Amino acid sequence: MILECPECSTRYLVPDSAIGAEGRTVRCANCRHSWFQEPPVPEPEPPLPLQPAQAIDDAGDDEGEDGGVPPFLEPAAIPAARTMPLPEPVIVPPAAGFDAFAHRPPFRTRRNTSRRWTVIAIVAGLLMIAGVGAILFLGAPGLLAQIGLPVGAEESPLRLKDNPIERRELENGSELFAVSGRVTNPSGERQRVPDIRAELRDAQGRIVYSWTITPQQRTLNPGGSIDFNSAKLDVPSNSKRLELSFAGEDAN
Repeated sequence: MILECPECSTRYLVPDSAIGAEGRTVRCANCRHSWFQEPPVPEPEPPLPLQPAQAIDDAGDDEGEDGGVPPFLEPAAIPAARTMPLPEPVIVPPAAGFDAFAHRPPFRTRRNTSRRWTVIAIVAGLLMIAGVGAILFLGAPGLLAQIGLPVGAEESPLRLKDNPIERRELENGSELFAVSGRVTNPSGERQRVPDIRAELRDAQGRIVYSWTITPQQRTLNPGGSIDFNSAKLDVPSNSKRLELSFAGEDAN
């Protein structure tokens, strides 16, 4: 028999007696793969040869009434198999008002995506305008300047008055730089109080340090005033002069 390795397909010619009637485990000499080989299938025995028909003796007992050879037996007629008739398909008439071209699941009506994006753009624009209006109404010129929006250059009627600067050394060795003052409204109308910008300059007038002071309230009645204060740690030692101004206005 011929054996074939299931891994590398190498073929071997071995006698049937080497495998035996119950089969055995063999191993490929090429790839070293082992498998169980079934026993060979025995070949079927050849059919016996047909014996030639013998002459029938006319004088034998098999003679018929007429003394001749009895007729051969004919096979019985096999009735044709009955065939079951196939049922005819049942045709259901369409219901009233049925439209073969109407939209049905999973089909969906086509949506107008351009209109949807137009509505989204309009809503986004309105929200942006509302946000800018809220910033202007609440008063945040420092924020407007940071995001690049223009700030009105009109000078505010409010006045700034600063108190003497206080420098104090703390126990940890750092220096506290305290700034305080007052904002007054000499006009006869209610005014919005913007942020206060503090700038420290050196002897040559160059800015060496700056920060923004947020007032305690955003509106000031006519003739009213509010105090402000702020403190910083370890400001540059070469600062010689303090300048206060409203955010959005040019410092004098």
